[in-house]
Amino acid sequence: MTGPIARRRGRPPRAESADTRERILGAAREEFSERGYEKTSVRGIAKAAGVDPALVHHYFGTKEQVFEAAIEVAAGPVLNGPTAVAEGPPDEVGERLTRFMFGVWENPATRTPLLAIVRSAVNNETAAAVFRRLVVSQLLGRIAARLDLPDAELRAELAAAQLVGCAMLRYVIKVEPLASADLEQVVARVAPVVQAHLTGP
Repeated sequence: MTGPIARRRGRPPRAESADTRERILGAAREEFSERGYEKTSVRGIAKAAGVDPALVHHYFGTKEQVFEAAIEVAAGPVLNGPTAVAEGPPDEVGERLTRFMFGVWENPATRTPLLAIVRSAVNNETAAAVFRRLVVSQLLGRIAARLDLPDAELRAELAAAQLVGCAMLRYVIKVEPLASADLEQVVARVAPVVQAHLTGP
């Protein structure tokens, strides 16, 4: 009588694959959030997830690819921004997009992973390149595609620069008085500028 067939080291049965992948991704988000890109390692992610490092490579590849996957999940709420552009009157798109973006940053559940992403991108060129690819292809490109105007890509990038810059000063660097200013006051001042970028002359 033969014994049970030994499983290859580091590989879970197929039924566990989805759970294992999500566990790795969750551990990666926490590691990148706490340590930043440079100080996070595949081995550290594996240890936090309770798996063999080979599994991290199996599901995601390199550390850069793990970071990109973690960013895509964490930045998911932000990537819904193009929907805010499409819904409602064109002359109110600036306010809708501004409220949407600040709403994501105001929510602690979505702000924490975003802070980790921004900090990693600012401090590491590899992380910045991943962040740029994601923002350009999935956010700015989609917004530009919805604008039936000349220089749509430039308009979308300028609007994003306005919003990201304000978010950096308010939530990351925490420059006063912007950091503690009333949100409605901030939206009232920023939204018209975003509107001008998207639909102005």
